[in-house]
Amino acid sequence: MTYEEALAALKAHIEPGRAEGAAAYHKVPREYLGVPNPAINDLTKEWRKGLDVQRRVDLARALWDSNIFECRLAAAKLLTQARIKGDQPVWELITTWVKDFDSWAIADHAMMAGQKRVVADPSRLDEVEAWTSSPDHWTRRAAMVITLPWTKQNHPKPQELEIRERVLTWAAGYVNDPEWFIQKSVAWWLRDLSKHDADRVIAFLREHGKVMKPFARKEAGKHLPPKPEGAAAKQPRPEWREAEDGYDGPDITDLPDELA
Repeated sequence: MTYEEALAALKAHIEPGRAEGAAAYHKVPREYLGVPNPAINDLTKEWRKGLDVQRRVDLARALWDSNIFECRLAAAKLLTQARIKGDQPVWELITTWVKDFDSWAIADHAMMAGQKRVVADPSRLDEVEAWTSSPDHWTRRAAMVITLPWTKQNHPKPQELEIRERVLTWAAGYVNDPEWFIQKSVAWWLRDLSKHDADRVIAFLREHGKVMKPFARKEAGKHLPPKPEGAAAKQPRPEWREAEDGYDGPDITDLPDELA
C-alpha cells in the first residue's frame, strides 16, 4: 500500500459538500477531502491487515505529512491498536506528531493511538510529562488526553493509582491556565474519573475548583452525586456553583464523528 494508493482509496469515498462543511467547522486552513469518519475507519482497518509494523509506520508518516485532514486522521487510525509487537517505531512516530497539532479532532485521534502505546509501556509517561511544560497549549493538552485510560479503572492497581495521582498533579498545575482548551482537558479528565472515583474528583475540586473556569468546574462535576439536602448542604462543593453567564465555547469533550 503506497501513499498514492491510500489517497486514491480515500478520495473514492468523498461526499459532495462535506469538505466545505468540515473546513467551516474546524476553521484550520488545510485541504479537506470530505470523507466521512466511518469510511476512514473501514479503510484503515483493511490496510492494517496487509501491512507489517514498519510498512504501517511508513504509510502513516506519508499520510500525516500530506497535511490533508482525512489523511491525518487515517494516519492516526492506522496506528491505533492495543497490541503491536515491536511498537517503539510506532511510539516514536506518534510523538513527532505532537508538535504539529493545531486541531482538536486531529490531535485527539493521534492521542487515541498514543493511549494504546502508553498503556502498553507506562514508562513512556516520562516523555509525556515533558509536554506539560511546553509553551504550546496543544502539546500541554495532549498530556491530558493521552492519559485518559487511567480514569477508567473501578479497582485500580497500585501502579495505576500512582499514575492517576501523577496526572492529577499535572492537572493541578493547569487549573490557573487561562487557555480554554487546557481548562477543557482538565474538566474532561475529571469528568471521566468521576464515573469511577467520585471522591477523588470531589477532593480535587475542593482544593482547586475555585480557580478553575466556571465552565470547566461545571463540566468536571457533571457526573458527581447530586447536591445533598439539609445540614450537608451547608458545605457546598465547588462543582455546584453556577457557571457565570456568557459563552463557554463549543462542547468538544467527546470526540464526534466529524460532521457525521
